Amino acid sequence: MTIGARLREERARLGVSQTELANVCGVKKNTQLNYEKDERSPDAPYLLLAHKAGVDIHYVLFGEPLPVFADQLSPVESEVLSYFRNLSDYDKESIRRMAYAMATVAKDSTPAPRT
Repeated sequence: MTIGARLREERARLGVSQTELANVCGVKKNTQLNYEKDERSPDAPYLLLAHKAGVDIHYVLFGEPLPVFADQLSPVESEVLSYFRNLSDYDKESIRRMAYAMATVAKDSTPAPRT
């Protein structure tokens, strides 16, 4: 998988459009499209802003997710992870699909801030 494909995958994971990520990262939509098509390579300022927006830059550049260490997990995350690790592969996949669906609904139903 290429840098552009991983960047597109990260953008999809975050649930943002090309235009939205481009705006946050200080580039035009066409530039974002060129990055995702591997016609151009993102520069350091873009990558820094993408990181601040939640993009796993380590994954985009190197193809492997940035490791999460146990001391970075909240107590609830640690508890849930301990339960998850004891499940069958089938149940783990069911939980993954359920979590994805719930996260998608939560993102879509977040009320707009009041002005």
